[in-house]
Amino acid sequence: MNLSRMLRARAEEGRPVKVGLIGAGKFGSMFLAQVRTTVGLHLFGVAELSAERARAAMTATGWSVDDAVAPDFDQAARTGRTVITEDSAALIASDIDVIVDATGSPAAAIRHAKLAFKHGKHVVMVTVEADALAGPWLARQAREAGVVYSMAYGDQPALVCEMIDWAHSCGFKVVAAGKGTRYMPAYHESTPATVWTHFGITDEEAKQAGMNPQMFNSFVDGTKSAIEMAAISNATGLKAPSGGLLFPPAGTHDLARVLCPKADGGVLEQSGMVEVVTDYERDGRAVHNDLRWGVYVVFEAAGDEVSGRYTRRCFREYGMATDPSGRYTALYRPFHLIGLELGVSVASAALRGEPTGAVEAFNSDVVSVTKKDLQPGDTLDGEGGYAVWGRIMPASASLAAGGLPIGLAHGIKVTRPVAKGSVVTWDDVEMPKGDAVDARRALEDGARGAMRNVA
Repeated sequence: MNLSRMLRARAEEGRPVKVGLIGAGKFGSMFLAQVRTTVGLHLFGVAELSAERARAAMTATGWSVDDAVAPDFDQAARTGRTVITEDSAALIASDIDVIVDATGSPAAAIRHAKLAFKHGKHVVMVTVEADALAGPWLARQAREAGVVYSMAYGDQPALVCEMIDWAHSCGFKVVAAGKGTRYMPAYHESTPATVWTHFGITDEEAKQAGMNPQMFNSFVDGTKSAIEMAAISNATGLKAPSGGLLFPPAGTHDLARVLCPKADGGVLEQSGMVEVVTDYERDGRAVHNDLRWGVYVVFEAAGDEVSGRYTRRCFREYGMATDPSGRYTALYRPFHLIGLELGVSVASAALRGEPTGAVEAFNSDVVSVTKKDLQPGDTLDGEGGYAVWGRIMPASASLAAGGLPIGLAHGIKVTRPVAKGSVVTWDDVEMPKGDAVDARRALEDGARGAMRNVA
């Protein structure tokens, strides 16, 4: 409630929060547009693989690059200007308060987070793929370093976590939470060659808009939904559906009826789950009051018979849409503004020492599932590609199956045949190497140890 006041105070004191952005793609560019007008934030530096791409993003979002860009970090600190660099490590080591990773690469994001913790910097992780791959391990590293590791406000996982926190703080029992999207069962086989048909645009229109077909296909084929729901599960304790996301059709008026346990007329195998709703009926008709761009939480009137009955009456009196019993209801937000809202996370980390959503435990995983028959020598091309898509699984089931995380299914070769529709395992591929693999292995080893201790 008071972040803007705290930011104004920092501005008046002449010591704004200094933030470094790594990655100037769409999400990063949206943040660039808003940080210019956010009192109390100083964009200290932008790191990109291509400095020219960073300059183009800044120009496109209203910056006068010649006036804004300082030649070195010392001058940026003295003048309040911004450094553009291709050296992300130098930016992380500079005199900043918060690093924002918006690279989209889980391997790069994990590398940046580890270095930021070493330098005592807070991290806002836009690259939710890193959260799904090794987020609980990264969160532990951040705690040991005494810094904040946070989800990115404006992206759907952080907004859902906020709604879940609200429900729990009010004493409600959370039944389901998640987001909306566009989905049909055939989308799991979508590739970068077919993706634009699902968006209703041509290849040329997509090219003119600068839209990356593989990145956008990860939204279509179900991978991004699985990654985001896994991040929410790992931050809140909500469970993953045992068979993967159901993507039930549901409008905002129907959330409480559809997203409650099967025993009460809904689709959930139990209470307390993540799920994604679609704006298409299975026959192709549009869902009325769809939630394609939004987020939701379904909760119930808990308590004993008397208090629960009173709360259900309040739901009705205040116009809440409920299931037929009146026991379940929902709140939702119809839109999310991505990087335009990211400043909330930066300010919360620097001024409150609090994340806007943070993974805590390895509850859910996202494994690689084949889109086609794979043969020895085939190369996996990652999220949104031609070979695999990502399906959410309970972490215990993923560990038991030896599932290959979708975040590692990039540029590695298949060593034995894997049938279409199968989960790819570690044993099916050449063992990848690098920081991301090390972080993931550390997470898995810790999870196995925890499970043995519980047993």
